[in-house]
Amino acid sequence: MTPVLIADSGSSKTEWCLIYNNKKKKIITSGMSPYFLSGEQIKDIISSQIFPKIKNTLPERVFFYGTGCSNPRNVAIVQNAFKAVFKNAKIVVDHDLAGAAKALCGNQKGIACILGTGSNSCFYNGKKIIKNSPGLGFILGDEGSGAYLGKKVIQYYLYKTFDEDLIDRFDAKYNLTSTEILEAVYKQPLPNKYLSNFAVFLAENRGHFMIENILEDSFNDFFFNHIYKYRESWTMPINFTGGIAFAFKDVLKDLCHAYELQLGKVLQRPMEGLIKFHSQN
Repeated sequence: MTPVLIADSGSSKTEWCLIYNNKKKKIITSGMSPYFLSGEQIKDIISSQIFPKIKNTLPERVFFYGTGCSNPRNVAIVQNAFKAVFKNAKIVVDHDLAGAAKALCGNQKGIACILGTGSNSCFYNGKKIIKNSPGLGFILGDEGSGAYLGKKVIQYYLYKTFDEDLIDRFDAKYNLTSTEILEAVYKQPLPNKYLSNFAVFLAENRGHFMIENILEDSFNDFFFNHIYKYRESWTMPINFTGGIAFAFKDVLKDLCHAYELQLGKVLQRPMEGLIKFHSQN
């Protein structure tokens, strides 16, 4: 097998894997979202953080799956950055949802969902994405995501919907004032990431009825607004990737059982699935 370099990139970090002679070399670097970085900055990351570690085995094919890469202008930015470093390689740049679909479904048909800081979903026909429920971002959408769950935690805390026990637990963990929270959400950069940090509070307090209600309601919102919109959901497996999906896969399993849907794979990260896919294709 000729050397293949795979990248799964978000805003904060990028996971890489170089495959050559049945060997795998994994690397973690900075995020490479073209929404936040210029082409020159992306090229600098590739040149300084990746190239020195793999220069003895340069890839002949590069597959980059990243947030923001459904936009043709952003795809061109990333492609040009890679071509400047790997001049002789074939470069393929695609959206992170396409990477998730290949990782989860391989060459089979299925529903592929991302539940991480944000959320997304699609129907994948084994070759490409055929249908995609609109992603409206964390302000209008992102149901079931870390940002969505974190927003619920903050609402319950600031509205004093949480009982006294949960309020005490929240205060002990975070020690934040309402002013500090609102300042971070409305005036600081990347409020979606800030909100998603509070999803940890849900994972640490499982069993409390209010925590379970938030989880069930939030994932129900994702099922109702997205999964239900694909008629294929009733005959094909529903697959998930992302830290939120993996952390709360028991809730997803229960919801799929309740609605008579078939739960497929639940992966914490798509990289292992992408390695398998590109080793066979």
